Amino acid sequence: MLAVALALLVFTAYLAAAETVVSRCNVVRALRLVEEERPRAGALLWLAEHRASSLNVLLTLTVLARVTLTALGTLLGLALLGGVGGVVLAVALVVVASLLLGEVTPRTLALRHLEATGLALARSTRLLVRGAGPVAHAVVTAGRALVPRRHEVSGPYASDDELRALERDGEEDEELEPEERAMIRSIFELADTIVREVMVPRPDMVTVAADAALDDVVAVAIERGLSRLPVYDPRDADAIVGVAYAKDLLARVAVGEGDRGWADLTRDATFVPETKRCDELLRELQEAAVHLAVVVDEYGEIAGLVTIEDLLEEIVGEIVDEHDREEPLVELLPDETMRIDARLGVDDLNELLGAELPQEGWDTVGGLVFGTLGRVPVEGETIDLDGLTITVERVQGRRVGKVLVARREQVEAAPEADGT
Repeated sequence: MLAVALALLVFTAYLAAAETVVSRCNVVRALRLVEEERPRAGALLWLAEHRASSLNVLLTLTVLARVTLTALGTLLGLALLGGVGGVVLAVALVVVASLLLGEVTPRTLALRHLEATGLALARSTRLLVRGAGPVAHAVVTAGRALVPRRHEVSGPYASDDELRALERDGEEDEELEPEERAMIRSIFELADTIVREVMVPRPDMVTVAADAALDDVVAVAIERGLSRLPVYDPRDADAIVGVAYAKDLLARVAVGEGDRGWADLTRDATFVPETKRCDELLRELQEAAVHLAVVVDEYGEIAGLVTIEDLLEEIVGEIVDEHDREEPLVELLPDETMRIDARLGVDDLNELLGAELPQEGWDTVGGLVFGTLGRVPVEGETIDLDGLTITVERVQGRRVGKVLVARREQVEAAPEADGT
């Protein structure tokens, strides 16, 4: 029995070290070890890529091992010392040994030699995670069944949010530049971004009619600097029938066959739902060698379009070419008020100002204004939310174009400043 207790103590120390490695060794560090062709680096990368499920298994086994160790300690106390005093003494020894030898020491050693420890434990830990995965999954599932489902999480110990610890880990990794950290953070955020948040909305789409003259279509492509143009049915502007490629149109013009028309050059359009995840769409567009997709809403109506460039900009930032003449989404005015393009995402504005503006039911600042007022706003109208005053500066038809955002204290101080 004593040998079993010692074996369990060693096992808890192993689990503590393995859990520290999985928690602190991020994908970037594991990839670097793989590139260096370090032994067992592939297994370490697997653990980093399956961080949530690995932590669930390791922490479930830790609880089971410690409970069993405590029970054995109690039995040993009764068998060797007898009485309540013997049990208390045995349990106290188990607790102290567990804290010192099964928790603090292995975690400290793992942190001091993170890569070496990770490489040493990677293969055995991967086997353990795979083998005990069903048990941990059953425990997690049973536990989740007992909790009201107000918030969807993947487990009691670790969720998919654990992957975002990469951001914090990356900030501690001196080998990563700030731009690299931001890019890695954006890659993980891409999985939580849906197409509706990055698409070009329907009113901003540049489209051409299927019966338009070839010269007119070419002129639109050249004037707007577009390589692909959605084509709509002339009887219904919201019925996209295909996509015209500028290179196909120009090739026909170049060989002097403009009289043939261009209907045969129209290629099939790719349609995707507006709720599709951006990371999934990026992979699908790459696999299909398609650059542009038409976005539809839940009713099958055209909601906008999205390109690979739109998706990549979520990772690397704004990509500007010689044809881009768009106004900035955010402009700081001399009085510290911000002029905001209503297409800016509410989450981006929250991050910019450290605010907590509501995001339910809309994605953009324009949607926030519409949703708050419950009608089409008029220029000059203001709303107050979370300490911010949002003034509608420009309305284009039924769309909000620009808003002015200022902190409420700035607005309240302005009359006083004028009076002085």
